[in-house]
Amino acid sequence: MNKVANWFTPTIALARIAWLRTILYLFVILDMHAFVRDTRLKGEHPGLYQPLLLARLLDLPKPSVANTTTLYFVLIVFCLIGATNRLPSLAGWIVAPAFTWWVLIGMSDGKVDHDHLALVVALWVMPTVAPAVKGWNTKWRRDVSPYADQTRSEAAGWAIRCVQIAVIATYFLSAIAKLRGAGWTLAWPGSAILTWAIVRRPHPVGEWLLHHPWMLHVMQWVGIIGEFCSPVILWLKGRWQLMGALFFLGFHVANTAILLIHFLPTVVCWLAFAPLERVVPWFQERRSRVRSDSHAGEAEHQAEESRQAEQQAGA
Repeated sequence: MNKVANWFTPTIALARIAWLRTILYLFVILDMHAFVRDTRLKGEHPGLYQPLLLARLLDLPKPSVANTTTLYFVLIVFCLIGATNRLPSLAGWIVAPAFTWWVLIGMSDGKVDHDHLALVVALWVMPTVAPAVKGWNTKWRRDVSPYADQTRSEAAGWAIRCVQIAVIATYFLSAIAKLRGAGWTLAWPGSAILTWAIVRRPHPVGEWLLHHPWMLHVMQWVGIIGEFCSPVILWLKGRWQLMGALFFLGFHVANTAILLIHFLPTVVCWLAFAPLERVVPWFQERRSRVRSDSHAGEAEHQAEESRQAEQQAGA
């Protein structure tokens, strides 16, 4: 039982949470303007609103100009606050439900994008991790940068693990959905689904592949096998985990090149697997090396000037 608990709550440096807060809150602002960007428009036509299951369970009000506009500005303000790692709990507990409501409205037209699963989960778990350094100096700056805080925390590990599980669930549940849609058979990888998708979304790379249908079938088999095997990544470490992550990132690059379909909300959450806490120490070490080399060069130059002065005095 302890092994299971330890797996769900590894000790991870708080710096990784700080980096993720900044990246994810800024990404939410991008998402609101580039991906789920029609929420405010749906507030202008509430008669077309078809609430999703979660919205019905929570009995959320219909979108209107007033509540969608308020939601928009609340998200912008508190995402910017959260991205600075100031007031992380307050900002986090406001952004999480607000953005959840934002996507529930935005996806109420029947098309639910599963690439937002990990992002929404990440927003809910980020405020559960409190920073170790609570004091501020007279210049309104933390004595220790949150991006350099190497304090290890089980709370941070639990939050990171939740995001990692949500990322992997995006792929595994996608494979389950493919099986269910095909009557619980392996008809999907042998079908012409990619051919249909390319015809529906014509693109030079995809149109070239239409002349090589065997390649499309291979890609479908590789894709669904990779999705079924994705949970293995949660137990891999080091380079093996990196290879697994690169496989799925390559998977998304291929999707973008062939179908112009991106999964950026999921891709950005792959950073939960990255040792972001090493970024600041790496730069600090690199900067100290440059400074030491510079000081060594100056000392050598001064020694050379002293020798030349002694030689001139002797002459």
